[in-house]
Amino acid sequence: MTAIAERPARSRARNRRVAGADPDKRHQILEGAHVVFTARGFDASSMADIAAAANVSKGTLYVYFEDKEHLFIALIEREREKQKQGIYEALADIPDLAQALSRFGERLVRLITGGFALSAQRIVLGVAERMPELGREFYERGPMQGTRRLAAFLQRRVELGELAIEDPALAAAQFIDLCQSTLTRPRLFNAVPMPPEDEEIARVVASAVTMFLAQYGVKKPG
Repeated sequence: MTAIAERPARSRARNRRVAGADPDKRHQILEGAHVVFTARGFDASSMADIAAAANVSKGTLYVYFEDKEHLFIALIEREREKQKQGIYEALADIPDLAQALSRFGERLVRLITGGFALSAQRIVLGVAERMPELGREFYERGPMQGTRRLAAFLQRRVELGELAIEDPALAAAQFIDLCQSTLTRPRLFNAVPMPPEDEEIARVVASAVTMFLAQYGVKKPG
């Protein structure tokens, strides 16, 4: 009897994987979710709303995503993937230390102060107390990953003799916070409705680089 009961369950699992493997349909669902979450926020959005916006049935929606929380995380991951490679390329492709830090900081701030990133932060902050696993996943896949990537870059520059840093993880977090000074928090609270201009981002990040290198840079002889 147990074996008979298990077969339909395994069959449903296989059907979920097969039916949920169409990348075009997944993209269609995520586009609909993006519209709904951005317009209504997390709590006010329903799977029915998302299905309607994506022009799919609720049954199809649940084949791809088991609940609203997993759909939201998938959407955040998709948007991050669009942006983060360009951010990290600066660390890999630019030999000059100050220029690499500047390019990284400017691209990061553009991402963080953009409309979708801010909406995602507000939504996660609004539900993190009652859904701590969602907040933790958002943090670990986003801010924590970015800090680790920058810390690894800083450690390489320490080994090259360009920086003197005892705690690269702390230094990375400090630099990221410096780059956001006066830019992110007003946007997060909607005190400033529009993203900062590129010139203002460049000005703030340039100051962050100057302060960071004054603390951690190794002065060349002569």
